Amino acid sequence: MSGDARNGADLFVETLETYGVGRVFGNPGTTELPITEALADGDVEYVLGLHEDVAVGAAAGYASTARHLGEPAPVGVVNLHVVPGLAHGLGNVYNAARSCVPLVVTAGTHATDFQHEEPVLSGPLVETARPYVKFAAEAKDVDALPSVLRRAFREALTPPTGPVFVALPMDTMTAETDATPERLGGIPDAGEGDTDAVEEAVEAFVEAQAPVLVVGDGVARSDGVDAAVALAESAGARVHAEIFASETNFPTEHDQFVSFLPPDDGIVSTFLRTDTVVFVGCSSNATLWKNETPLVPDDATLVHIGDSGRELGKNAPADVAVLGDPARVCSRLANRLGEALDDEERGARKENVRSTKGSLAPMVRSMGEDEADSPFPSKAELVDAIRDELGDAYVVDEGVTSKYALLTRYPFEGGDYLANKGGGLGYGAPATVGAALAHRDAGNDRRVVAFIGDGSYFYYPQSVYTAVREGLDTTFVVPDNDGYTILRDNTDEMFGEGDHAYTATRFDPSMSVADSARAYGAEATRVEAKDALTDALRDASGEGVHVVDVAVHD
Repeated sequence: MSGDARNGADLFVETLETYGVGRVFGNPGTTELPITEALADGDVEYVLGLHEDVAVGAAAGYASTARHLGEPAPVGVVNLHVVPGLAHGLGNVYNAARSCVPLVVTAGTHATDFQHEEPVLSGPLVETARPYVKFAAEAKDVDALPSVLRRAFREALTPPTGPVFVALPMDTMTAETDATPERLGGIPDAGEGDTDAVEEAVEAFVEAQAPVLVVGDGVARSDGVDAAVALAESAGARVHAEIFASETNFPTEHDQFVSFLPPDDGIVSTFLRTDTVVFVGCSSNATLWKNETPLVPDDATLVHIGDSGRELGKNAPADVAVLGDPARVCSRLANRLGEALDDEERGARKENVRSTKGSLAPMVRSMGEDEADSPFPSKAELVDAIRDELGDAYVVDEGVTSKYALLTRYPFEGGDYLANKGGGLGYGAPATVGAALAHRDAGNDRRVVAFIGDGSYFYYPQSVYTAVREGLDTTFVVPDNDGYTILRDNTDEMFGEGDHAYTATRFDPSMSVADSARAYGAEATRVEAKDALTDALRDASGEGVHVVDVAVHD
């Protein structure tokens, strides 16, 4: 190839630039060298992760955060290394899929005329990715590359959004070409909903005695938080966030908001014990394991609203199903209910919400309190200190057993919060890096705070290196209860409290979060006393990457 000729890798980078992508996350190998060489001559920056799953999680955190910051193409792009690299990254591809993150996952592979020899690192890339993505393909020829990439980006961005995968063979990337990127075109949303279905939903709201609105992440993804508020106020509905919500879908300080739903069938069934439940933008209403108690009453009227037909009525009957963009459908319903529902009835419902919220308050508090006779801070005390010292931050949460202390005590508005919906550990720390980069790229100096349990942190402490390498101002707060406390809790739940071995659930005392963080170039401290929390968090609010390891009791 002549020195000034364009090749497939140049075309790939040009396509990213054309589609508004400013960063590629990755961990490169030999088959990715054409791309890393091409990136050196363009405007797209490469973000290095020390593990492929770190790169995937960071790209997902970037995409999820950029969506709320006005970025032109809120899609994450990650480049992995053949089959082992893709396999390493599949944990966070799965997590991104559960959160419907628009993510373009690529992987280099051997030349098409060499693959039949089954060289080292080779394998069925497309087949490996397919169960976890919306679309999977191999660009087997440089002439096909523009159309494959166009389709991949459109699939990722079209609701319901999600990850896609493209394999990039060496010969495709090194072949000369005069092809240009294909135009992406406008990305449609799911529309405002069928008129008859919307009217059925209006009727269900009007006839309800005490409607409950369950808001899911489809609300935030459609930029529909304000529309959901308008709907709740027009309907006089009590509001909860869906089980395993990974974004803020309703302001938590709003008078009609009661709680995030925990994965506890007893609590959920209590919260949803009413005559009408409306699920908006929810992808699931399921607990950790098979529930013994029905989550919704058998005789309740159930309304499902969302942009994915697969999710409507999936885990509970749908007496009314509205397929559409959650924000647009909520706005339409709010306007109709403003006309259809009597003001006196609306006021009576809101008064009932206030009363019910008060009666449920002890149960909500119990989700986030953890009283114990311990010199260590409680999870609640840690959250209160974070709120006082870092309360204007964007929070990335993978606290697992500390999560509900955060969700019941911290005030969240739309665009304030990102969590791991998939449940596979190791998403939060990388996503924090991506979220911080998205804020910086948007010209926003808002601090990003990771609330990451010690079990999650030790999955990918390499994330701290990427944060340091990129010069981010980020604080990792680690509620440290010395192991996989969720497994100890679940052992007690499944087998009853008693003298259990809790095999493989505690860490060796020699393991140090702070030492690990310092090894990657971060400032780090260990906190074991309650009265040291405030100073430690205040010190961690300055420039650079800070890790605060806080010993909390189980």
